[in-house]
Amino acid sequence: MSASPVIDEPPHGSPIGLAKPRSRRPLWRQRLPDGIFEAIVMACGLAVIGAVGLVFYELVRGSLLTLEKFSWHFFTGSNWDPVAGDFGALPFVYGTLVSSALALLLAAPLGVGVAVFTTEMCPRAMRASFSFVTELLAAIPSVIYGLWAMFVLVPLLRNYVEPWLGRNFGWTGLFSGTPFGIGMLAAGLILAIMVVPIISSITREILTSVPQAQREGVLALGATRWEMIRLGVLRNARAGILGAIILGLGRALGETIAVSMVIGNRPEISRSLFAPGHTMASVLALEFSEAGDPLYLSALMEVGLSLFLVTFVVNALARLLVWVVTRGLPAAAHAQ
Repeated sequence: MSASPVIDEPPHGSPIGLAKPRSRRPLWRQRLPDGIFEAIVMACGLAVIGAVGLVFYELVRGSLLTLEKFSWHFFTGSNWDPVAGDFGALPFVYGTLVSSALALLLAAPLGVGVAVFTTEMCPRAMRASFSFVTELLAAIPSVIYGLWAMFVLVPLLRNYVEPWLGRNFGWTGLFSGTPFGIGMLAAGLILAIMVVPIISSITREILTSVPQAQREGVLALGATRWEMIRLGVLRNARAGILGAIILGLGRALGETIAVSMVIGNRPEISRSLFAPGHTMASVLALEFSEAGDPLYLSALMEVGLSLFLVTFVVNALARLLVWVVTRGLPAAAHAQ
């Protein structure tokens, strides 16, 4: 009887011919690339937190003089007199919040409407061109918006819009006074024009990501086109739309040049939108180069600190609002 040939069996669990030779590199050399990559990624994440911390530290350090002299009354005082050394940032906080709120009140419906038209109603042959023109508005420098507002928007407001608002809605107190064209209303309008491309472009991406099955399912149940958009698209994308509006608010809070050219730059608090005002960003841009006195410079640094805090609080409240809106949604809706 002849002996059977000896066959080398592959390692346990490996198919024949696919057994891989073991690496002869030391274990520490095998783990070194992963360790380096993890350290780099962690450093990138910590760098963002560190940058925010450094900005906050520098603002606090530069604001120590006014913090010691005025304490928290700096944020509640309404007098801004660099000659007398009396500083209060309330007019700038008021102007920033009012102009940004007015801008969102006008830009949010318009931006969402543009996004809905582009994704749901615009002919396919025109969608790319319409989207390009809308996004092109975001690429225009803010100083160009300011010049356009001075030569086109302000005369239009002064001669036509503000007199009409004063005659018909002057009893509210929001549209009273002399229609100069330059004031809080002009600042809110130019901010709205600048915010619309941001809200519309992000909202369009959110609406595009809604599954087509949502639209078909609502239409199959006998809904109209408006009901399909309202229930099948906007309802599922509301968290993302809210995020787009929040990003637009961030742009409105920090805008400087265009606002300073049309808002009037007067540190006053007035109920009327026709009255001139000031924002935290515009006062920093216009007066920082003139601040020779240490107390004056410290006051401007504290205005920057207040802008930082207002932005932080607004984003925190926005996060809370997103949580309130989305906590009852399913997981698929959270992904929008």
